[in-house]
Amino acid sequence: MASSRTNEPASIDGVRIDPGIGTGHLEIEGVWRRPRGGMRFVIPGIAIAWSLFQLAVASFWTLDSLSVRAVHLAFALLLIFFSRPCMRKSRLGLEGLSARDRVPIADLFLGVLAAALALYIVIDYDGITSRYGAPITRDIVVGMGLLLLLFEACRRSLGPALSLISVLFCAYAFLGPWMPGVFAFRGVSLGRFIGQITMADQGIYGTPLYISARVVFLFVLFGSLLDRAGAGRFFTQLALSILGGFRGGPAKAAVLSSGLTGMVSGSSIANIVTTGTFTIPLMKKVGYPPTKAAAIEVAASTDGQLAPPIMGAAAFIIAEYVNVPYLAVVKAAAVPAFASYAALLYITHVEAAKLGLARIPRSELPRFGKVLFSGLHYLVPLCFLIYQLVIQRRTPEAAAFTACWVTAVLMLIQHPLKAWAGRRGGLREAFRRGAGEVLEGLAGGGRNMISVGLATAGAGIIVGVVSLGLGGLITEAIGALSMGNIFLMLLITAGASLVIGMGLPTTATYITMATLTAPVIVAVGGDQGLVVPLMAAHLFVFYFGILADDTPPVGLAAYAAAAIAKAPPIPTGIQAFLYDIRTAILPFMFIFNADLILHNVDTWAMGLLIFGTACFANFAFVAATQGWFARKNKLYEAPLLLAVTLILFRPDLIARWLGIPHEHRYWTAPIGLALFFGVYAWQRFRSR
Repeated sequence: MASSRTNEPASIDGVRIDPGIGTGHLEIEGVWRRPRGGMRFVIPGIAIAWSLFQLAVASFWTLDSLSVRAVHLAFALLLIFFSRPCMRKSRLGLEGLSARDRVPIADLFLGVLAAALALYIVIDYDGITSRYGAPITRDIVVGMGLLLLLFEACRRSLGPALSLISVLFCAYAFLGPWMPGVFAFRGVSLGRFIGQITMADQGIYGTPLYISARVVFLFVLFGSLLDRAGAGRFFTQLALSILGGFRGGPAKAAVLSSGLTGMVSGSSIANIVTTGTFTIPLMKKVGYPPTKAAAIEVAASTDGQLAPPIMGAAAFIIAEYVNVPYLAVVKAAAVPAFASYAALLYITHVEAAKLGLARIPRSELPRFGKVLFSGLHYLVPLCFLIYQLVIQRRTPEAAAFTACWVTAVLMLIQHPLKAWAGRRGGLREAFRRGAGEVLEGLAGGGRNMISVGLATAGAGIIVGVVSLGLGGLITEAIGALSMGNIFLMLLITAGASLVIGMGLPTTATYITMATLTAPVIVAVGGDQGLVVPLMAAHLFVFYFGILADDTPPVGLAAYAAAAIAKAPPIPTGIQAFLYDIRTAILPFMFIFNADLILHNVDTWAMGLLIFGTACFANFAFVAATQGWFARKNKLYEAPLLLAVTLILFRPDLIARWLGIPHEHRYWTAPIGLALFFGVYAWQRFRSR
């Protein structure tokens, strides 16, 4: 394990992490190619062309949906074979498998071939439509070739997990008749399989890829442009200027800056390499152990995908699957996300109190006014995006497109304006610098979308196989495993999401688990007399897919933060997961108390009441699990704090026990608050 100084890129086992990549990926030498000669312009050129294509179809270029999906996938396949070597290390003397300074002829051929196969559905659209359900030999050959190359592309981009799971589902479609008992399935023919998976707007070209092509790309591009403009550093400096002077201030600043960055990035690892390079060294400076400093950054960055308005790629797919406007997803996610962040701020305070940390002198911190006015323009695109989504009620696609060009204009003029204000001349050079940053942002947007595009296409294979007739069978099998018990069903789903999410990005984890389990959660809950909103079931899967980012032994987010902190990655992941327990209980709570996702809640007063009780419930849970409130807990105080958690998270349950009408269920909140402050007052009394 090695790491560089705080002003240099971090490294994992000698592999450099470049924090200036943007919002979608880590740029890791030895994994991504850096070809020499003229080829070094080809890969970013393709990425820029992809970004321009997506901007065009979002504005003036009218193109049918299937064509957009096919071109989107073709760009992703072309880029992955050009930019990612087959292996990290040379094997069997075949140096071309791991070439980093050039693109071997084989990968050039595979990239072009994969892109052509992805476009086949558009090239021969009339013919494919006329023989739908009866593919000819050419269709089958093209479909099989596309599947094989997509498996390889997913392996290069995401690791072997998604490819392996997709292969197992494909095999299940053919081997069903020989499966035992409840898992038996009548199977499908090769023609029907290829027609469903590769020759229709299902399977590979299904809803996940559609959302990736139409909406997600624009938000990822927006994040890439904003980050390249310098917003990531601004958010970190702003958070430090506000919270840095409090006890454990750098940790509180890490939480705030990661939340602000996560609002536009939707990537936990990108959050870490953007904000963690500043906040982790500061946390260590004031006395946080390296493992805890890294773990706080991991927990803060992981939860960034939960924070509205962007919430990562999966949020847009939730809106499509649940068939609600995107703002309905934002509304449902708001209370759990912000309550989770409030509890993480409290965790940083608890840790600072346990360690007896001192405050950083204000003289050593950036000044709030100076930081705010120096970067106030970075808030314009974000406010513009929120205004369009919330006030004007524009579609996410239209809002993101407008936010992208507003950010691009800002990037073009910020350096010339600074040069003009300084009366130093050099306007041409300043404009050239801004134009270069715009191009880098466009290239970063395309590069950052490779894994998302391939993940949605790969997960689409699973969705397509399930829609071949396996859906009811899988529902029955999962119901049998849970024995019809909603609690066991939720534990199985949570565990499976964590395990699968170790090897998959959040989007692919969500698609896979939501396809298999979300309808079952609703059905099993209904069988037990529990009305589970479909939104709650989908958010349950979404939350645990995100938490997989810091779950040992994989936990890539923990590895990234540990590299910066010079801490061991496995203990970092374990500590981060312990911090994230406060997030893990939220999905269980909103399954049984849909108020937490504001289901059928339409007033601000009620929403604020629910948010307040959720925050205090989370504070009590943190105090119980961290073993510290006003001071170290006694054994009998932890159960009291857990009782506060139950009372405030489940007022409906307490009201039912006390015979209070359901519409007055929040009358029980004063009981929980009185117990909360009673324990606090008792500990303060003991500390004297």
